[in-house]
Amino acid sequence: MIKTKNLKKIFTTDEVITTALNNVNLEVKTGEFVAIMGPSGCGKSTLLNILGMLDESSEGEIYFNEKRVDGFSEKQRTILRKENIGFIFQSFNLIDELSVYENIELPLLYLKVGRKERKRRVMECMEKVNIAHRANHFPQQLSGGQQQRVAIARAVISQPKLILADEPTGNLDSKNGDKIMNLLSELNESGTTIIMVTHSATDADRSHRIIQLFDGHIVTDNMHQIF
Repeated sequence: MIKTKNLKKIFTTDEVITTALNNVNLEVKTGEFVAIMGPSGCGKSTLLNILGMLDESSEGEIYFNEKRVDGFSEKQRTILRKENIGFIFQSFNLIDELSVYENIELPLLYLKVGRKERKRRVMECMEKVNIAHRANHFPQQLSGGQQQRVAIARAVISQPKLILADEPTGNLDSKNGDKIMNLLSELNESGTTIIMVTHSATDADRSHRIIQLFDGHIVTDNMHQIF
């Protein structure tokens, strides 16, 4: 589904040049659940943002469904994101002025989905993540676990082929974290490809494959048995 060749990302200021990613070669196949791990500052979130077309690489090649996309314009990247990728952020990134229903509905408005179909899909998604009873509440009226469930519903409402999750349980207690990981596992079992950045070895163990990053390099890339 997605592949990189000799990917580099360099951040430059007036005084410092920082290499966040250095010759990253990665391939993730359709239907995989991949965890990316490593110490803070090793390039995990930078890699996720580049894979999700939220940021551009400095060098190297990126392929999505065998099509090279690293040279895409901002408009092309936006279309690719809208049609193929769902994002789950550690900070939730919900819009405070919109209700739970409206936050989840938003990607469908961008895709110009009809009102009746939007309502059907939003209701279905809210039931799936057990947040329908909070449909008319606003993000600040929800717990952290509830906000993350809304964020997941918003990420999957457009039925993306790929979900990119950046520390999806990082702000949650263990009980709510387990619920989120169960949801991600269910989505993966239904065919969605997932790439997840995490510090949690427990969460990583729910994946099919664990990639370790260190100083911008992939140091290990191992398949493992899920128990």
